[in-house]
Amino acid sequence: MSGMKQIVGVIGWLLLSFAAAATGAMASVQAATFYRRLAQPSWAPPASVFGPVWSVLYVLMGMAAWLVWRNGGWRRQHGVLALFVIQLMANALWSWLFFGWHRGALAFADIVLLWLLIVATAIGFWRVRPLAGALLLPYLGWVGFAMALNYAVWHLNPSTLG
Repeated sequence: MSGMKQIVGVIGWLLLSFAAAATGAMASVQAATFYRRLAQPSWAPPASVFGPVWSVLYVLMGMAAWLVWRNGGWRRQHGVLALFVIQLMANALWSWLFFGWHRGALAFADIVLLWLLIVATAIGFWRVRPLAGALLLPYLGWVGFAMALNYAVWHLNPSTLG
């Protein structure tokens, strides 16, 4: 691939990752206020932690997808790259379910599905390029933590997140 195609590719995969972030962020406009009002487990991080962590994770996701794409483009890697796009959609949906629509059970189901999709994507990426799979491991860990937090907060706030 030419240098220009590489640059366009990395920008494209980063933009796609941040488009998922922006879609979720639209549902999260009042997230900090809503999050503060919820009963939380003692191990819950402050709301200010989420933005920086997610920003780093979206960069890692975009870079991982780009590394896979570099190995034959969409044509050769369409299966695993499509899986990546599907997990991005599940990622963006979670914010709408939890923050936008206050649906704790559905948000929990979505985040469990998201975690499984990340596992599958990380394995697929690893098979193409081990570094790409490894770049998804912090994301997998964070979503695992978020899954436990989602469950705990949902159960501590049944009337709000019913």
